[in-house]
Amino acid sequence: MKKNLLVLLSALIIASLALSACGGGGAPASGVTEVTFWHAYGTGSAEEIALAKLLEQAATDMPQYKINVLQVPFNDIFNKYDTDVAAGGGPDMFIAPNDNLGNQVRTGTIRDITELAEGKLGDYSELSKGGMMYDGKLYGVPESLKAVVFWYNKDMISAPPATTDDLKALMEGGTSIAISYGCYHHWGFFGSFGGQIFDADFNFVTSDANQAKMTDSISYLNDLYQISKENNWPKNDSDGLAPFSEGTVAAITNGNWAMGDYQKALGDKLGVAPIPAGPGGASNPLLGVDGFYFNPNSQNAEAALDVAMYLTNAAAQTMMMNEAGHVPANTKVEVTDPLIQGLLDAFSTSYFRPQVEALGGYWSNFCGTDQVFEAGTAPEEWVATAFESATK
Repeated sequence: MKKNLLVLLSALIIASLALSACGGGGAPASGVTEVTFWHAYGTGSAEEIALAKLLEQAATDMPQYKINVLQVPFNDIFNKYDTDVAAGGGPDMFIAPNDNLGNQVRTGTIRDITELAEGKLGDYSELSKGGMMYDGKLYGVPESLKAVVFWYNKDMISAPPATTDDLKALMEGGTSIAISYGCYHHWGFFGSFGGQIFDADFNFVTSDANQAKMTDSISYLNDLYQISKENNWPKNDSDGLAPFSEGTVAAITNGNWAMGDYQKALGDKLGVAPIPAGPGGASNPLLGVDGFYFNPNSQNAEAALDVAMYLTNAAAQTMMMNEAGHVPANTKVEVTDPLIQGLLDAFSTSYFRPQVEALGGYWSNFCGTDQVFEAGTAPEEWVATAFESATK
């Protein structure tokens, strides 16, 4: 009898341990629900440090949840997430720009949260919510707005260039400026020359008049590139980050994801302005929205949404604004920093990043500007080829 009782007791202990190890379907024996969360903030960056503080506070404020965090390099996060989800796994949620929202909706790797979040996003701006939507449905909780702007060191440039002519004159005069040449970063200059990639229905604008304006913008960028090359100035955001922060480069075109690091390095010397306007009007950088997306495989969708709402509430977004330079999606955040206000002003003429399949035709055909900058292809020939290839 005693032997049988010992066997039964041992079996119960083993079963209990097994239940605890598997989490009982996502809820450990303690009653705490685990939420897995991925992010791509750089190691040691202002964004990562601020997020760590938020998560530490969340552990106190929301003891009912255990948030398991994994940092994934930005270049890998979309592929890793989609691959894991397609295999039936992946985290409960992740935060990233809406770079891949349309593709992820079309492939079914992110969850429609329209009903789950109904009535809960009243404090978030319409612009930010729009960035989390596709075909009228909501797929994420917005956290911040991002676009490329003109950052400058006030000790090295007394006033930022208002026009494309002003910018070119500064560079020709020997002022070191790190223009980020790339099909995402230099999109804003298209608007400065009146050029368009898409019409209102997201068809490529192939008219001769528009191609002439696009040629003007690429010709202008080529002029700047040659100045940069001659002076050995940085020609992308990553190479320019350290020189700008160290005060050896006077200005840089980059997104506000780098603001926290710039502020830490330059303090009151940091200034921000829109990408300069040109003969075609104001610049129109691509506007992105960072937000929390949810895994259709997750058994903890409501818990993940609760955590996402906490990490995007007014207090959380105020911290990310003050310490990491995020432009808040939550309208309850009081903006007092002139840099944040400057970003909002710069974003007012931005181009909302479309989630349509046609955007793939842009990335595929308009990113090879090295053919102009390095190989010497005539800008008008390059533009014509890009539009022709994009519409095949």
